[in-house]
Amino acid sequence: MSRARLETELAELHAASFGWALGCCNGDRGEAEEVLQVAYLKVLDGQARFDGGSAFKTWLFAIIRRTAGERRRRGWLRALALDRWRGGSVGPAPSPDPERLASGSETAARVRGCLRMLPARQRELLHLVFYQDLTIEDAAEVAGISVGTARTHYHRGKARLRELMGER
Repeated sequence: MSRARLETELAELHAASFGWALGCCNGDRGEAEEVLQVAYLKVLDGQARFDGGSAFKTWLFAIIRRTAGERRRRGWLRALALDRWRGGSVGPAPSPDPERLASGSETAARVRGCLRMLPARQRELLHLVFYQDLTIEDAAEVAGISVGTARTHYHRGKARLRELMGER
């Protein structure tokens, strides 16, 4: 695929890609911007090559997911090394930003809160299917799991989300 075509595809999918990056980064906007920039660089520099084996969107989302995972692991290892250097222990993760939790409609905030209670795999598949309009098959490819496993996590996630929404 030519560079001009890649740039066009990336531009067309930018909003959806940023939404997916936010999902991969637990809503951390700054981290999502960094992940997206690194993913775009991988695509444009040729480190990641589209071979046409899947839809471009599916391929791109898989790159974003892997990039977010790489950055998360790198940050975790850096914190662990720093902790060892200091000889102390890592403190608890900071609580979510109240402004971010309060943003959006009440229903959207309820859904986001309930989604956070789901296991990571279920949350990831629901995000891909509902927010990114991917099929379960494409979501399975992005997540790097089999379609059967994706269907199971998807259906369990929907059922659990329904329960959680009813409890609130």
